[in-house]
Amino acid sequence: MLAERDSLLRRLHEMRSEHRDLDTVIARLEDSHHDQLQLQRLKKRKLKLKDEISSLESRLVPDIIA
Repeated sequence: MLAERDSLLRRLHEMRSEHRDLDTVIARLEDSHHDQLQLQRLKKRKLKLKDEISSLESRLVPDIIA
């Protein structure tokens, strides 16, 4: 159980890092008006990462019965 949690936390950290990196790359491409198709692909990847991050975060939060 603890090993699984550590694995999820490690993956979450990696995805957050990639998400931040994509922010930087997207900003540079938008400023320089590069390939719009490439820009769209990067934005879709960023959105997918955001969804995966949210999913992982919800798995890491324990269920609390109110």
